[in-house]
Amino acid sequence: MVQDIGAKLRAQGRRMTPQRQRVLDAVASLAHATPDDVVAAVAGDGGPPLAPSTVYRALDALESLGAVGHTHLDHRAPTYHLADHADHVHLVCRGCGRVDQCTREAAEEFVGNVLRSTGFVADVTHMAIHGWCSECARQQ
Repeated sequence: MVQDIGAKLRAQGRRMTPQRQRVLDAVASLAHATPDDVVAAVAGDGGPPLAPSTVYRALDALESLGAVGHTHLDHRAPTYHLADHADHVHLVCRGCGRVDQCTREAAEEFVGNVLRSTGFVADVTHMAIHGWCSECARQQ
């Protein structure tokens, strides 16, 4: 995947800088990482310091190339993940805040119902479904 990203960058007159590579590596090593999580991971990776604005610009560049994607789990900052790991639905517990995931196929009935009733084609991989995890549901 990294070679493909490098080729896409070069086609646009850009390149895979060490900074972008460090940001991509941080996203790859973290699950559902906020931009602040990525900034912290890059700060602790042993490389030279990067300004938060550099990390944000790298995330934007990597997303525009299709290398990373983001999801809004709630009203806070988006969370980033590798684009090839984007084919899932986020499940956020309202009780404990835990974030789980299920396959996109698990939400196909919902997507089909929305399409039939409204004509809207839902992209559930860019959203989160809020509810209660099995542990919190038992306590209710």
